[in-house]
Amino acid sequence: MAVFGHGQLRLYLLSLLEAGPRHGYELIRALSDRFGGTYRPSAGTVYPRLARLEEEGLVARTESGRKTLYALTDRGRQEVDEHRAELAALEHELADVVRELAAQVRAEVAGSMAGMRAEMAAAAQQARAAALRTRDPRAGSPGGPGAGPFPGGWVPQPGAPGDGPARAAGADHERRAADRERRTAAEERRAARARRSQIEADLAAFRAEVRDAVRRAEADGGPSALTADTVRTVLASARSAIAATLPRG
Repeated sequence: MAVFGHGQLRLYLLSLLEAGPRHGYELIRALSDRFGGTYRPSAGTVYPRLARLEEEGLVARTESGRKTLYALTDRGRQEVDEHRAELAALEHELADVVRELAAQVRAEVAGSMAGMRAEMAAAAQQARAAALRTRDPRAGSPGGPGAGPFPGGWVPQPGAPGDGPARAAGADHERRAADRERRTAAEERRAARARRSQIEADLAAFRAEVRDAVRRAEADGGPSALTADTVRTVLASARSAIAATLPRG
């Protein structure tokens, strides 16, 4: 879906620079943060517009080490002042866009997780069937009806010669299968703990970034009501999307 209409991204970049000079990457990240990560403009979208703003005399470019810093000129500030009403309307439009994008992400995540669960269930079913064939030679094998680990499909009967070695082989198969299951379960637990630690680290980083952004905004009068509404909307959408990926117990 189209996020910005004609000329809107140009005006929004100017509004982002009103808070102070920024690198191009910082502008891309600020736009991504504004949309809760549901939209991130490419460098091929942002940098040509910055170059055009510079040609219009609205933005000045300076070199800062290996990076380029962009800042508003006096004409750029005047442009922002003259379009305050348009910017306010744009902010309300973007709030609706964020909700729509979040709903799309939630639906896509739910759909992909449903497919993943089906694939995991099928794989688990195949693994159980293979384990049963391994543990019970009389169940046959993919070689055909009645086929088994012995030539001609012959299975030793109790008391028959070779019955003792067959039992020993079956017990060995069971021990190996049990060992594999224990190792797999232990690996899954370690992987789950690692994922939980990563999730907690990502949440902590997100909270710190939002908190710092809000504190910086206090210098210009504090976060707006639209900011608070956006946070609530994005968090509600994130909770629903995350819940769709968790096992239902």
